[in-house]
Amino acid sequence: MMAESKTFNEQIIDEFRENGGRVGGVFKGTPLLLMTSKGAKSGQPRTTPLAYTRDGDRYVVIASKGGAPTHPDWYYNLTADPNVTIEVGSQTLQAVAIEETGEERNRLYNQMANVMPGFAEYQRGTERLIPLFTLSAINKTE
Repeated sequence: MMAESKTFNEQIIDEFRENGGRVGGVFKGTPLLLMTSKGAKSGQPRTTPLAYTRDGDRYVVIASKGGAPTHPDWYYNLTADPNVTIEVGSQTLQAVAIEETGEERNRLYNQMANVMPGFAEYQRGTERLIPLFTLSAINKTE
């Protein structure tokens, strides 16, 4: 497969896996994880690179879709089946996704926007309340 035929996400996923979780380009220096969820309609595995922060043992990810007026596809995957696999650095973990709401969602969203101001911009630029999920590992494998 020629590199030009790969999607942007596929290129990020390959680079992530080839470099122990590190990528360059627009995401250089951004903490990224790969989340694999089950497609809500297809049932097929879907891997998405996501920026994250930590809150204790939990990984925090935001369903911003760059501030688009609709949720990303993976949002619907998680609401249909919250069991996911995440890759962080060279570690692979089974995890459960929980959509946070109310004060906890706001606290975690602000915490992430303080580190990555783009998320504050995304929220200001859309009328929807951008969902936030915590990912809690349920086991650790190498």
